Amino acid sequence: MSSTGTDDLYQLRSGDSWRSPWADYRRLRDAAPVHRVPNPEKGDFYVLSRFDDVFNAARDTTTYSSAKGLTPDPDGASMFSDDARPIVMMDPPDHTAMRRLVSTSMTPRKVMAIEDSIRAFVDARLDRVAELGDCDIVEELFKPLPSFVVAHYLGVPASDREKFDRWTNTIVAATASESFESAMDAFMELFAYGDELIERRKTEPGDDIVSGLVEAGPDVASPGWIIGFVFTMVTGGNDTTTGLLSGAAELLTKHRDQRALLLEDPTRVRSAVDEFLRVTSPVQNLARTTTDEVTLHGVTIPNDTKVMLLYGSANRDEREYGDDADELDVLRQANRNLSLGYGAHHCLGAAVARLQAGVALERLLDRFPDFAVDHEVGRFAPGAFVRRYESMPFTTSS
Repeated sequence: MSSTGTDDLYQLRSGDSWRSPWADYRRLRDAAPVHRVPNPEKGDFYVLSRFDDVFNAARDTTTYSSAKGLTPDPDGASMFSDDARPIVMMDPPDHTAMRRLVSTSMTPRKVMAIEDSIRAFVDARLDRVAELGDCDIVEELFKPLPSFVVAHYLGVPASDREKFDRWTNTIVAATASESFESAMDAFMELFAYGDELIERRKTEPGDDIVSGLVEAGPDVASPGWIIGFVFTMVTGGNDTTTGLLSGAAELLTKHRDQRALLLEDPTRVRSAVDEFLRVTSPVQNLARTTTDEVTLHGVTIPNDTKVMLLYGSANRDEREYGDDADELDVLRQANRNLSLGYGAHHCLGAAVARLQAGVALERLLDRFPDFAVDHEVGRFAPGAFVRRYESMPFTTSS
C-alpha cells in the first residue's frame, strides 16, 4: 500500500494538538500504515502506525537501531559523547550490559519495598488537596510524585530534593519544548550535582542506583555515563508518569461507568493500570534508524532512515484489540501493550511506573470517589513525544 496522496496524515504534535489525535491515527492505520513524511531540511522519515508493525520493529533492534537517537533528527544523538551515551540510545550487546547494571533495583519484587513511601507521599499531597478543594491536580500530585520516586532511586538525600525537583521541572519542560537554552543553568547545576553525588557515593554508598554504578567502577560505568543515566532518569521517569496519571484522571471523569467498576471493587485498580497505559500512551512516538532496507505493505524504507514508531496509534489498533480499541475497559485483559516499550528496550522503570499509578489512583478514588477534572480547560505540555497535561483543574466532588 502506497503512502502517495497522504502527506497530510501525520505531523509532529505539541501542546494543544495532542488533545485528540485518535481519528488521525485511525486514518493512518487504514490508508497509510507505512507513511513517508517529507522533511527537506533534515531528511524524510517514515511512520509505522499498526500494532503488529510497531511491535515487530520495537523488538528488532538489529534492523531498527536506537544508536542515532530517538527523534526524527538524523543528528539526534550527536550531543552525547560515547562515554556518556544514554542507555536508551544503545543497542545490544552494549545496551544489555549496561541495563544489567541498573535493572536489579527495579525488579517488581524490589520495587514493592517503596510502596509504603509512595503511599505516604500521595496521602500527604491529597491532604493538601482536601484543604484546597479546587486545585491543579498536576501541580499538587501528578508532577511531584514521579519526581519524588526518581530522587529516591538516584539516592538524592531529602535535604536536596527541593532543588532537585526544581532542576527536574525546568529540564523536563525544556526537553519537551526542545528549548534547551532556557534550562542551561538547570542542566549545569544538575550535572555538577551529579558529580558531587558520585564523589559522595564513593565513601558513603547507599542502596541506590548511583551507588551501584559507582561500585561497578569507571571501566564499567564512567562518570560521564552515570551523569547521562541521571539525565535519562530525570527526563524519562517524570513526564511519562505525569502523562499516565493526568490521562487516567480525564478518562475516569469521562467514563463514570468505568469508575463505578473500580469503586465497586478497589482491587481492580492495579490490574486496570495497563488499560490506562494503553489508552493514554504517555509516550506517543519515538524513532529508530534502519540498518538495512525494509519493505512493508508495499512501501520500501531505505537503509539509514529514521522510522517513527507510533505507539499511541498501535495501542488503539482494532486489529489487535477489537472494535472497541478506542474505548476504556478497566476489565480488559490485553496480553500486549506498547506503552512501556517491548523487547530489549522495555521500560526500565515499568514496575515503578505501574506501582506509582496503582497507589495514586487507589488513594485518589478512596479519598475523593466523586472527583472531577476539567480536561477541556486542562492545558497540554509542549513536546513532540510525550502526551501529558501540564495543568488540569480538579475538584474533590463533581
